[in-house]
Amino acid sequence: MSQFYKNYIASFSGLSKEVWWLSLITFINRAGTMVIPFLSLYLKESLSFSFAQVGWIMSFFGLGSLVGTWLGGKLTDIIGYYKVMFSSLLLTGLFFVLLQFVTTFSGFCVGIFLVMLVADAFRPAMFVALSAYSKLENKTRSVTLIRLAINLGFSLGPAIGGIIITGVGYFGLFWLDGITCALASILLLKVLHPKKTKVLDSTKPKSVISVYKDNAFWVFFVAMFIFGFTFLQYFSTIPLYFKEVRLLSELEIGLIMGFSGLFVFLFEMPLIHWLEQQKYSKIRLMAFGLFLVAISYLILNITNWGGVLIIGVILITVGEMITFPFSNSFALERAKKGNQGEYMAMYSMAFSLSHIFSHNAGMQLIHIFGYEFTWYFVTLFAFLGVAILIYLFKIISKEKTNVVLDG
Repeated sequence: MSQFYKNYIASFSGLSKEVWWLSLITFINRAGTMVIPFLSLYLKESLSFSFAQVGWIMSFFGLGSLVGTWLGGKLTDIIGYYKVMFSSLLLTGLFFVLLQFVTTFSGFCVGIFLVMLVADAFRPAMFVALSAYSKLENKTRSVTLIRLAINLGFSLGPAIGGIIITGVGYFGLFWLDGITCALASILLLKVLHPKKTKVLDSTKPKSVISVYKDNAFWVFFVAMFIFGFTFLQYFSTIPLYFKEVRLLSELEIGLIMGFSGLFVFLFEMPLIHWLEQQKYSKIRLMAFGLFLVAISYLILNITNWGGVLIIGVILITVGEMITFPFSNSFALERAKKGNQGEYMAMYSMAFSLSHIFSHNAGMQLIHIFGYEFTWYFVTLFAFLGVAILIYLFKIISKEKTNVVLDG
């Protein structure tokens, strides 16, 4: 245990104070976004929307995320990451508070689109800031620290959210979401103002290559879309499955999802630190992570034993623990070829696009074919993503060979 503790502490060494501040801001913001994990339940139970309507609303959720991410990347390259992050946090807080007063189907489609547009403009700006505040050798661990903050917030958020829903109702979540976003923007203003921060990586490409002409990145984009499509079922169809098929309460669902975040908090940084020392290919690690995600859905159809829910959550959690940091690091390295905002926007847009199709497709599949068929479909789709990542590994290996030959 003593050795584990020492290795755990060592895995955090060498990271800049700016990365730590950015992680704290992300934690505050993420701990407050309690509405999102319960959104499908809120729409179905409190607003009495149908499966089809919930699916379309989640598509507008993804569409807002897609447009916001693209806009955030463009604005980051034009006005800088700091201004984009501050504006995004402040406006997101305001829009979350206002969203609770929207009760019609069409109104909620528009409302969630606007919320996600301003909220996800933050993502590409944050990634560029993270790259600027990190040395080259620390980028993957810096990404992992941000994810650790996200998941620590996520472990607290759903658990507290379940308690708030039980105690005062869903409206309390909207207010808390808005307040925490505002607090995060104030902290950003105080500690990460450009006059108070130190840039560790200001590398600019000698000749800018557009991300749209980077064929390997497009293959990577498709693989990340598939990963996002399968992983995001955890936030929409899985909570409904837990409630309708496994008969869990909102509090139990919140605790299970909170367990996932706590698991990440305890084990992700040491795991990533160890995997980096093994010198495994980032792409192969991503493929293995996506494979674990696929298995997490497959086992839900194998047995009715309640413990399989925890096993499934552990599998998908380990899968995301591996895939997210190394895919993010791969994108940051690739971004050196061109405008970083543009590259990181495209990386984030893969997941935004997943939001558009994942939740809606999952809801429609459940409505038409049921949960069992849906889990088999998601499993096969994830396996397709694994195959695409293997193909990407061959493309990158060929690129490296050509560089050596040209040199």
